Amino acid sequence: MTAAAQGRLRTIIERIEKLEEEKKAIMEDIKQVFAEAKGEGYDVKVLRKVVRIRKQDKAKRQEEEAILDLYLSALGEV
Repeated sequence: MTAAAQGRLRTIIERIEKLEEEKKAIMEDIKQVFAEAKGEGYDVKVLRKVVRIRKQDKAKRQEEEAILDLYLSALGEV
């Protein structure tokens, strides 16, 4: 491996390591926000679900909800 390639590899690895450190800090911040919400009486499990749902494309979410309703209806659950 050339010196230039080694230098580039080192730069890439160091950038990944820095991003991993930032990710760890952000994950800790998110954990603290959920703890704060729980302390105020919010249901953390539901909050996580809301966050996940809001990430989805609206049309895809509506399609999944329609299929879920269909399945539950077929099982007599609705």
